[in-house]
Amino acid sequence: MLMLRYLSFVLLLCMLSILPLTTYANTATWQALQEGGLVILMRHALAPGIGDPPAFKLEVCDTQRNLSAEGRAQATSVGQAFRDRRIPIEAVYSSRWCRALETAERLALGAVEPTPWLDSFFRNVSEREARTQAMRAAILAWQGPGNLMLVTHQVNITALIGGVVPSGDMAVVRPEGQEVVVVGTLSLSRE
Repeated sequence: MLMLRYLSFVLLLCMLSILPLTTYANTATWQALQEGGLVILMRHALAPGIGDPPAFKLEVCDTQRNLSAEGRAQATSVGQAFRDRRIPIEAVYSSRWCRALETAERLALGAVEPTPWLDSFFRNVSEREARTQAMRAAILAWQGPGNLMLVTHQVNITALIGGVVPSGDMAVVRPEGQEVVVVGTLSLSRE
């Protein structure tokens, strides 16, 4: 039964990956970010493959799926786009997975704080609700003045907003009462 639930979840993720979010990067999204008070949900940059190898160990990067050369360049480019547009980033939090940490560090937008509530739950679906609620709580508590950057994984973003964000892309959200509202998405590859 557990295996059937896992396979259903994986199938759902595969189906969602062909349905991108409907709002793409635009001037209004960049302008909203310049005003601050928003939260950026960034999917780690390109790390080819799905999931992690069977011998995965959180503290050993060589056992994980890591950024490709293209992914490292992508993360650096995203950080530069934020600096070029003078987007104020108040804090940067990241999943503890090496591909997310490296993405956050290559953005060079501030000190990176690794946090377990941004960790992937792809291999452990039972963590979905707890991690999603912790991420939601952090977003709802955000008041700026700048923006909050969260570097995480596809499963985490999909669980929170229901949409798909390709590697290295971002969903920009704002806390509104008890709701997390999508302001727009940013994709430097489509600009």
